[in-house]
Amino acid sequence: MKKLFLGAMMLLTFGAWAQKKAKLDPVAANKDAALSALNNAYPADKKTALEIWDFAEVGYKEVKSAALHIQHLRDAGFTVETGVADIPTAFVATYGTGSPVIGILAEYDALPGLGQAAVPEKTPVAGKNAGHGCGHHLFGTASVSAGIAIKELIASGKLKGTIKVFGTPAEEGGSGKVFLVRAGLFNNVDAVIHWHPNDANAVTTTSALANKSAKFKFYGISAHAAAQPDQGRSALDAVEAMDNMVNMMREHIPQETRIHYVITNGGKAPNVVPDFAEVYYYVRHPKRKDVVEIFDRVVKAAEGAAIGTGTTMKYDIIGGTHDLLINKTLAEVMQANLEKVGGVTYTEEEKAFAKKIQPSFIGAPIPMETAATVKALTYVSEGNSGSTDVGDVSYAKPTVGLTAATWVPGTPAHSWQAVASGGTEIGTKGMLVASKTMALTAIDLMSNPALIAKATEEFNKAKGDYKYKALLGDIKPALNYRD
Repeated sequence: MKKLFLGAMMLLTFGAWAQKKAKLDPVAANKDAALSALNNAYPADKKTALEIWDFAEVGYKEVKSAALHIQHLRDAGFTVETGVADIPTAFVATYGTGSPVIGILAEYDALPGLGQAAVPEKTPVAGKNAGHGCGHHLFGTASVSAGIAIKELIASGKLKGTIKVFGTPAEEGGSGKVFLVRAGLFNNVDAVIHWHPNDANAVTTTSALANKSAKFKFYGISAHAAAQPDQGRSALDAVEAMDNMVNMMREHIPQETRIHYVITNGGKAPNVVPDFAEVYYYVRHPKRKDVVEIFDRVVKAAEGAAIGTGTTMKYDIIGGTHDLLINKTLAEVMQANLEKVGGVTYTEEEKAFAKKIQPSFIGAPIPMETAATVKALTYVSEGNSGSTDVGDVSYAKPTVGLTAATWVPGTPAHSWQAVASGGTEIGTKGMLVASKTMALTAIDLMSNPALIAKATEEFNKAKGDYKYKALLGDIKPALNYRD
């Protein structure tokens, strides 16, 4: 009886202490509540992420993936506007009123050609033509979960303001976020938070490459390739002539430039002169101005190829993204929260998975223990070799992001190994690191108006007098670019 009495007294004392702590430090109490909520949500979030991993829907075709996120947000009490910016699979989910308004980005598109089982050997899945080689099944799920955790704090009166979750399709080449920016959907937002799957835990402090892409279509005349070749005009010859000219051009452009292409249609039979051929190009550079200039030279090469082969050419812009503005004010806030959350610790089974998959990487293996660490905050103005449509968001509002270790250290993005890791708890545990870090960062921003003011001042200074203009112009979303 005495033990029961003492136990009850201890619980009462702890409860009183917790209440006192919440009054003295409401931000810390809100963070504790968010961490607890996200831990509790983890089993459901893991299920959602793996469902979307299995859907593996490519850009602008993410019908089931978007619907799952939308349903979860509506069930949580958000108001959701769908089909925004002329994109059927884009959405904006909103909860709360007034300022500050914090946005969280969610992605969910897969990559073509990466169907893979969740095993440490290359094991393509029959009939599966896409896979989450960039981990966007984890990306969207973590963002939605973080948004719901913030919503609960607003609903209970512990936070004031508005939380918005932006469903942004087709990051992989389709520039989905650009259309949302162009439509003004970020105009009333104060700051934007995002993340990305990776093999390390770090706040993003390196810019991205600006990017412009297009499909070049050549039209010729078909003929019998042996009996009447003189009657034909080969569209494939035009593609190859263009490719040769662009490859020669590489010597005469800034060395930071990246140009990639794939021939998406080269004809159907060797004995028929192809009357249609298509090649898909990306042009990248750290500076958006240089991207535009180099892309225009690529267009000239295409025009010359058409003239030289007696064909005609047209091109369709597919995507165009800005470089990424880094906001140090927001980065420092996020870094503190990422360090509080920490990294990912592998179980013995996960260590065995890692040991088995690492020999398939090119280069020396990275110790798997790095997944449990957080990288220090260092700033590099250029150096990132990737592109992202988050860049356009960063020119609209102060933006901050992180990477979380969802893949075995050393895993290359856009690979079967990334698909495999993302289909296991290695991936979903990294996802939890991201959802917690984003939620804690949102709490700091919603609790301290001075942080947003400082971040906005830095943003305005970095942007200068530049008037945002989408690199892809006024085109409509290329909803069938993956066809």
